[in-house]
Amino acid sequence: MAVDPSRTFKPINIAVLTVSDTRTAADDTSGDILAERVKASGHKLAARAIVRDDPSLIVSKLNDWIDDPNIDAVVSTGGTGLTGRDVTPEALDRIKTRDIPGFGELFRWISFQTIGTSTIQSRACAVVARGTYIFALPGSNGAVKDGWDGILAEQLDSRNRPCNFVELMPRLKEV
Repeated sequence: MAVDPSRTFKPINIAVLTVSDTRTAADDTSGDILAERVKASGHKLAARAIVRDDPSLIVSKLNDWIDDPNIDAVVSTGGTGLTGRDVTPEALDRIKTRDIPGFGELFRWISFQTIGTSTIQSRACAVVARGTYIFALPGSNGAVKDGWDGILAEQLDSRNRPCNFVELMPRLKEV
């Protein structure tokens, strides 16, 4: 990370969404990892929820958070695989304003270093939806660590150079 020490860190408000038919608050280890990393990075954990692998439920929760002025970004875990129940990317398609294709590409490149060609089974992706960033990571603990540590920790740090997601936030709703 190319942190510019002359710049001030600007914490943002991040919601964590776990998409799963089986996880509960008691065993949501991927969500726990994300929540801890959000806070350890100096950001505010603005909200956290678990929803079933159902596009309508995912869209409903995301719309609530997109409409909340106290949430700047959402990081989800789960539902990005290839099975019939993996529907997070399809839910994002319903609400997105813009794709961020480089996120999924970079995620798979980072993940390849850890799990090899198995990374091709991931449909990790990111979008902007009505001015809110949404990053969809796979549900494994390793994938969450790869996504946060390898991409989001830097791109959600306002001091990162040459550019970062935070400095673009005031302009995300431009037409």
